[in-house]
Amino acid sequence: MTSTYAVLSEGLEKRFGTVHALRGLDLAVARGTVCGVLGPNGAGKTTAVRLLTTLLRPDAGSARIAGHDLVREAAAVRRRIGVTGQYASVDGDLTGRENLRLFARLHRVRGPAARAGELLDRFELTEAADRPASTYSGGMRRRLDLAASLIRRPDVLFLDEPTTGLDPASRNRIWDAVRDLRADGTTVLLTTQYLEEADQLADDIALVDHGRVAHTGSPAQLKALIGSYAEIVVAHAGALTDAAAVLDQLTVSEPSFDHERNAVGAVTADPTLTVPRLVRELDAAGVPLLDASLRPPSLDDVFLRLTGSKELVA
Repeated sequence: MTSTYAVLSEGLEKRFGTVHALRGLDLAVARGTVCGVLGPNGAGKTTAVRLLTTLLRPDAGSARIAGHDLVREAAAVRRRIGVTGQYASVDGDLTGRENLRLFARLHRVRGPAARAGELLDRFELTEAADRPASTYSGGMRRRLDLAASLIRRPDVLFLDEPTTGLDPASRNRIWDAVRDLRADGTTVLLTTQYLEEADQLADDIALVDHGRVAHTGSPAQLKALIGSYAEIVVAHAGALTDAAAVLDQLTVSEPSFDHERNAVGAVTADPTLTVPRLVRELDAAGVPLLDASLRPPSLDDVFLRLTGSKELVA
């Protein structure tokens, strides 16, 4: 029977000397979905990706990738996955077309020229196909790198920070490519340092912390865990401290200040909090109020609240 999950790990552990990088990682990624893996610095996320792509061997636990055992069938796993790392793996001295033909021959793909042409067209690189890759922009090199990882039509694609350093237009092209891959049935495991990217692309998110998956769910489900984001705009900077004191009684996160707007905000998990109640509390405290609002939290709010970290490293 075909498994519902393209990636399924149970109790994965990995040590590097005295460092316990993974402490029992449980991860389930449904077929044909995009899973965003996020975590603070040192959480073990990079180690997890290296294990799941057979670059490292786990010390304990098990995993199945595209239906194959990670350890006993490592060669079969490698035949079913594609990997795009943080840095382009293409040869700058070769043209885009030559790079893709080379990858196709290395992977023994039938019709390497035709497959290269198909991917060049798919990633809008046909006009630049016969130029050296060293002349490509950063966004073009990332698209070429992504094309190379798709030479064998992988069942599972691991993307490690695919848009780091790209301009918004190039980033949007990569996003469109990921959406197309999902529509075609490819499972994508995505690490990213851009929370907006995970919010835009991921069907589900796994928050990794201290070597374990601490929380999982869709972006909407994770946002629902922490309630709303309350923001207050006051008449002058001198009232910010009093406004923050009111928020401190109603919310569960440290207040964040926007001094240019004379605004202060924080996350609340109180489902009964309403704007009228917030206004009443501020009025009772004598805070000169210009505006008060409640909005759904962003993934930034989720990350800070659920991991207690101010730093995201993908």
